[in-house]
Amino acid sequence: MTNPTSISGLADLSNWRSPGHSRWAFRHVDQIIPTAPIENEPSDISELVPASERYRGSLFQKFLLNAIRTDAVVVLRDGKLLFEWYARGNDAHTPHILMSATKAVIGLLAGMLHATGDLDLDATVSTYVPEIAPTLYQGATLRNLMDMRASIVLEPEQQRAYEIATNWEPAQGREQGADLVSFLQSLTAPPRAHGGPFSYISANTELLGWAIERATGQTIATLLSARIWKPMGAEHRAYITTDRKGLARCAGGFCATARDLARLGQLIVDDGQRGAREIIPPSVISDIADNGDADAWKNGEWGKSFASISTNMRYRSGWYLVDDQPKTMFAMGIHGQNLFIDRANRIVVAKLSSWKQRIDYVPLWATHRGFERLQRALARRKAGCEIDFAK
Repeated sequence: MTNPTSISGLADLSNWRSPGHSRWAFRHVDQIIPTAPIENEPSDISELVPASERYRGSLFQKFLLNAIRTDAVVVLRDGKLLFEWYARGNDAHTPHILMSATKAVIGLLAGMLHATGDLDLDATVSTYVPEIAPTLYQGATLRNLMDMRASIVLEPEQQRAYEIATNWEPAQGREQGADLVSFLQSLTAPPRAHGGPFSYISANTELLGWAIERATGQTIATLLSARIWKPMGAEHRAYITTDRKGLARCAGGFCATARDLARLGQLIVDDGQRGAREIIPPSVISDIADNGDADAWKNGEWGKSFASISTNMRYRSGWYLVDDQPKTMFAMGIHGQNLFIDRANRIVVAKLSSWKQRIDYVPLWATHRGFERLQRALARRKAGCEIDFAK
């Protein structure tokens, strides 16, 4: 685990997500918060070969990238590098925090462990973490956690305690030494029935991570390295933030380059295969793409707020699914982090940003409309032709 060093005059734990500091902090998270490395294999890097198409996209670039404070974007088509763009101190080698897009990575890992028999997603959480049985999570399954269908409500003081426990906020007084395990065990209100409408609680994914570590006897960072990052051919080491006792922050702490995030998207497009090697079982990808309860999403807390994006959505294993044509799956994190995947047209877009607000619906809408424009442009293209995203 890496311990941060003090950066005088720059971001620190009290301000790193605020405007004026986040642009620097989002690419230097390991200098603010303790992290655990997710190693790559330098001798086995999956090369990103440039596409043959000629790119012309000044209007697209100006509107979609500059206007919404984009730090990095990488576009792949058919596994080839079509376009990449960096700003605000980022480049192709800069790790950037994914925020809640981390949940999608953890969802993949959990699905892979289920496929190999190392984890039962239909089991109750207390099967792996007995300490959680007396809490709000009594009776909840790992699948309930992954699909945000655990009936958990955090009161304001509990939300504050959670933020301190993640190690993303400075602690004061008795808050010193707070950690995720202690926080999760403290939720001792009467339990509710689980499996209802979508209800977004980041703590669910922290508990999922704890259960994964209990089930496997390995850390999240070790598992991500061995199961995904090394076999995928990542170009750079990634890392994930940890709480004060070393537990990975599975709800939002993953940090990686835009290129490596795009490689992960391409692995999904390729049905989990890298050449002749199966990395992610196709059943894991098809489960995400084909499942998730549309009514649970529609009747959940975000159904109405996402209606301007689509009224035809689902949520599965940390991924958002849009069933409009062409179908899209995407990962999303606050301050503008995204991984978009169009499997039918073999398009991947990794986008990392430093929005001033946690959630800003104007750039959120613009990002999705920009991706739809790109999908249309690539659907029209012929091999070797010029692509104009402005049309």
